[in-house]
Amino acid sequence: MARRHAGRLRPGDDRHRPAGGPHRDGLGRRGRRRGQVGSRRDWLADPGVPIPEEASAIHGISTERAAAEGRPAREVADEIAKILAAYWEDGVPVVAYNASFDLTLLAAELRRHGLPSLEERLGGTAIGPVVDPYTIDRAVDRYRRGKRTLEAVCGEYGVVLETAHEAAADALAAVRVAVAIAERHPRVAALDPAELHERQIGWYRTWAENFQDFLRRKGDAEAVVDSTWPLRPAVLSAS
Repeated sequence: MARRHAGRLRPGDDRHRPAGGPHRDGLGRRGRRRGQVGSRRDWLADPGVPIPEEASAIHGISTERAAAEGRPAREVADEIAKILAAYWEDGVPVVAYNASFDLTLLAAELRRHGLPSLEERLGGTAIGPVVDPYTIDRAVDRYRRGKRTLEAVCGEYGVVLETAHEAAADALAAVRVAVAIAERHPRVAALDPAELHERQIGWYRTWAENFQDFLRRKGDAEAVVDSTWPLRPAVLSAS
C-alpha cells in the first residue's frame, strides 16, 4: 500500500444495507469507485425484505425506493462478486472500510441465492488482497482516543468525505484514507498488497482477542468476538 503502490489502490467498495448482522442482512445499495478520477459504478438492489426505518434514515434508501428502482438482489450480488473476483485474480487489492462486515454480507447473499461463493470464483483459494483502513488504523494508532467511524477517521487523516453514508462517496473516501495511512506510517507503506493482507489478518485477530478480554473483564463472561478477517465463517440457522 506504499505510495509506489498507490496507483493500484483503486477498487473501492461500500454497500448500504438493512440493520442487523452481516449474515442476516439483505443486500441494500452497493457503490464502487475506481480511483479518484476513474470510472464509477453504482448498484441499487431490492433486498426483497423491508428496510428498517432507522437504516433508511442513514442512507436515504426506503423499502419503496428499493422495490421501485432496485434490481433483484441476486443479480446485484452475482455481478459484484464477479467483479471482485476479477480484480483479485489480477492481484489488484480491493479497498473496503470494515471489510469483514461488507464481504461477509456479500458472502451471505451469494449463499442465500445459491450462487458460487467468492472462494469458488477464485478456484477455491482465499479471497484477497483486501485493504481495510478500519483494521489498519486500529493497529497502527491503537491508543488514539475517539471514534473509528469512516467520518471520524477521514477527519483524522485530512480526507474530505463528500457525503457520508452515500455509497460511492464512502468508497472513494476509504481509498483516500488507505493512501493517507500509508503516507503517515512508513511501516505500512513498505508492505506490498499481499503482505499487507496477511498483516491485517493478524492485526484483526489481536484486536478481537483484546476486545473479547475487555468485555469479559467488564462482566460478560461469555463474550465472544469473532477474530476472523476479512471473511467471517458462515452461521447456519437451525431449521
